[in-house]
Order: sequence, then structure tokens, then C-alpha cells
Amino acid sequence: MTACPTIWFINRFFFPDHSATSQILSDLAFHLASQGRRVGIITSRGVYDDPAVELPAFETVRGVEIRRVGRSRFGRNNLAGRAVDYAGLYVAFAAAVGRYARKGDWIVAKTDPPLLSAAIAPVAQAKGLRLVNWLQDVYPEVALGLGLHALRPIAPLLKAARNYSLRIAECNVAIGERMREHLLREGAPPERTVVIPNWCDDEAIKPLSKEENPLRRQWGLMDKFVVGYSGNLGRAHEYDTLVGAAEILRDEPNIVFLFIGGGALMPGLKAEVERRALSHMFRFFPYQDASLLPQSLCVPDLHWISLRPEMEGLIVPSKFYGIAAAGRATVAVTEPLGEVGGLIENFGCGETVQPEDSAVLATAIQRCTQKEALCEAMGRNARAMLDRTFSSSLCKKSWNDILTSPEIALHQLINCNAPVSRRDVTVKENASNPNGISLP
Repeated sequence: MTACPTIWFINRFFFPDHSATSQILSDLAFHLASQGRRVGIITSRGVYDDPAVELPAFETVRGVEIRRVGRSRFGRNNLAGRAVDYAGLYVAFAAAVGRYARKGDWIVAKTDPPLLSAAIAPVAQAKGLRLVNWLQDVYPEVALGLGLHALRPIAPLLKAARNYSLRIAECNVAIGERMREHLLREGAPPERTVVIPNWCDDEAIKPLSKEENPLRRQWGLMDKFVVGYSGNLGRAHEYDTLVGAAEILRDEPNIVFLFIGGGALMPGLKAEVERRALSHMFRFFPYQDASLLPQSLCVPDLHWISLRPEMEGLIVPSKFYGIAAAGRATVAVTEPLGEVGGLIENFGCGETVQPEDSAVLATAIQRCTQKEALCEAMGRNARAMLDRTFSSSLCKKSWNDILTSPEIALHQLINCNAPVSRRDVTVKENASNPNGISLP
């Protein structure tokens, strides 16, 4: 009798780390283990925000076997040191796959460190393992788009190695439709390349009114219209459009821009706010404890998302799903025909603004302050969209199906990945609608 195969996930971070890729992987791994699946993790001994931490090499948590085989020595701020960290992790992870995985096991490789699948694919093929690529972003294209020109001479070799891993994989999982389209252009087999979006804890995160939200009261925002941002503000984003809109709205006493989190661009944003004498409009808070996320996501009346247009198809702002779970509208400064822009248009859950068009962004924000019923209706549309199409239970079921009956699941997912229209979502609303959003 053949032993039940183990599902091995590979990623730089895992529980108890709280970074975004770790949280969603931890959620899926613990879910699969609770369903009786054999689950193992090959990860590093470090955590995202503290290179001094060293976690145990072997541990079992909630039925998941954790094998920690390397760690980051130089952290995230030193580019050369990060390259050395990555090289060491590629070797350590590939060796661990060779040591722990058995023929017939599943190997699910995420993309942290970047291009991880290129290091794992040869080992998986040699050992008869079933490789799944779980792409959170697409490298080296992201690095080149962010201006890392030192990679340009070797980019064709990196792409070739990455594309080889796409071709031999049992399944490639993209987190957005535009990302899937990009992978198909790079030669990924269409019959084995599907979309399973990232998800959020939509059981814990639910719409919460300002009157019910103790965090909003604690932060003194009860009488304000709050435009919020939560999470990492990184190099794939831009804030000039938002700051320009804030300058236009500087004399609006009830508008506050709230930032919760950190990231590479956050110091520059704070400096620009100071330079333009806009500090009276901005509030900055560090990352909050994960237990407060259901409250913190409900503090804003309107959430702001940014993604540089050249990053479309390479990155998906997955924070959009948490915003939707909170029942809040989104104003996205990005390509209108991109991943988030398309969802906003299809489901009537916000507005999209072209980068550099600060005047249009200011008008959109001002309209939401004047028509709060419209803003609330877009938030309800967002939650309805999530429940209908992007719930955590649906996404985790898709993963379970892929890792149980891949041929059937792939066929079903490919046929079901077409976007759902807001016409399929029932939302009752009688608010006036000056900007043409159709509310069924």
C-alpha cells in the first residue's frame, strides 16, 4: 500500500513569523493538516523583521512538521548581503527537498526568496516529486521594473530557469488574472496554470461601524472622514499622486489620511508631508498587533491602494481582499484595466485613478466625503464580491482540490477563472449615484 504523500511547502518564512507570505502559507498549511493531510514546511530559521532571531531547527505545530534549514544573516537593507542570503537559502532549501521529500510527494514552492522554483525544479524532477509553483510575484521582471539594472545582463538566464520550472510543474498557481496572462506569455502551459487569489481572514474581519470601533475612538477620529492605508508601502507603490491630492484638499478640516504600517517608501512619504506642511492632515501609526486587524481595517471610511502600472501582472495588491472583508470602498491609484482596477469596475466597489492625476483623486475623495451613502454602498459591494468570489473557504478548497485530484481541479479552475460581474452579486442600495456605479 502506497503511503500518503506529504505536501511540502517551501518559503523563507513561516509561523510564528507575521509577514504577509508567511501568514497566508501558515493559514493554508494548518488548514490542510486539520483536514488530515500530511503537511511539512521547509523554511528558514529567521523572521522577517529581526535578523537576530533564530527559531528551532525542528518543530511540530498543529500537526505541521517544520524543518528550518537556513537563516538570513544580513537582513533586508543591504542589497549585496541580501543576495548572499538568497544564495545560501537556495542551496539549503534544495538540499532539504532532497533529504526529506519522497517520490510522489508534493512540493509547493512560493517565491520568497525570488526565483525559488528555479532552484527546486531540478531536484523535484530528479526525485519524481510533484511540483507546484505558487507565484506571489514574478521575478526577475519585478526587479527590473524597480530599476535593479545590475540584473539586466543575466535576466535572460534567470527567466529561462524560471520558465523551465513553469513548464515542468504539475501546476502553476498565480494570484491574479493578469499574472496568469503574463505567465502564459512566458510559456507556462495554459492547461496547468490557474488563478487562486490570496485571501484574508474573512471570518474575523467583518464590517464594523465607526460607533462600534474602539480603535477609531481611541485615535480621535470619530468626527473625521478617514482615508486609510494599511501594510507595507514598498517600491512597487507610489505616493506622489496622493500627496498632490492632499495638497488640493489641505483646507478640508474633516479629512485625515491614516497610515498604519511601514515599508521602504514610508520615510520618504513622511518627509514629503513635512516638506509640504501637510502634517495636520496625516496620522502615522506602526504595524498593529494582528489581533487588532479587524478593528484597524475598519477605521478608514475609504482605503487607498497604489501600484505602479509597470507592475501590473507581476504583483497583486492582496490587501484589497482585507479591505473588501471590512466592507470598505477602495480608491486605487493604478492602471484602470489592471487586476484591482478591473475588480473595482466589475463589482462597483470603489474608484480607479491614473497615477499622477492628483486632481481626479482629490475629486474622488471629496465626492466620498459628500456622498457617504455612496461610499458605504461601494463598501457593501466589496464585501458581497468577497463572499461570492474570493472567500477564504473557496480559496482553501481550491488548494485542497489541486493537491487531491489535480486533473479535475485544474479543469474546473480554468473554466471558472473568468471574472464574475457585479451583476451576479446582490446588493440592495437606494443611495444616489452621481458617478454611474450600477447598484442592483
